[in-house]
Amino acid sequence: MTRSKAPLAMMEQMVMLLVFALAAALCLQAFVKSDEMSKRGEARDRAAALCQNAAETLRATGGDFSWAEKQLRPEGGAVSESTEDALLIGYDEDWNEPSAHGKATCYNLRAQRVDSGTAGLSKAAVWVELFEGEDEPLFEIEVAWQEVSPHG
Repeated sequence: MTRSKAPLAMMEQMVMLLVFALAAALCLQAFVKSDEMSKRGEARDRAAALCQNAAETLRATGGDFSWAEKQLRPEGGAVSESTEDALLIGYDEDWNEPSAHGKATCYNLRAQRVDSGTAGLSKAAVWVELFEGEDEPLFEIEVAWQEVSPHG
């Protein structure tokens, strides 16, 4: 009595199919992770440029946060607010004004005056953070400027 080799061949085919499926799943996972890293890197680059622009604007205005907020917010009046010592500007996922395109706020640009510890020198921390989610900012920078004396 001879046994058929068909079940053995079928098992071999099933094992090869399983190995192929596992390899395909790993490749797909690598592509998804790569795409996430690319998007994160792009967002960090945009955040760095925005922080640098905000820092230069604050330095040029001598720390006038309300004027800086008007210069930095996207066209049309994005979600923004400023005080004498801070500013907040919201951006959507495409770094535009959230309300103009019906999109939700995704990123926040923030600037906050901090103590420089030196008389005649003002300082501010500037950072971009995700609207929700992470505790750590995408990018942050500090800027300092000399205070202008009211007597000239």
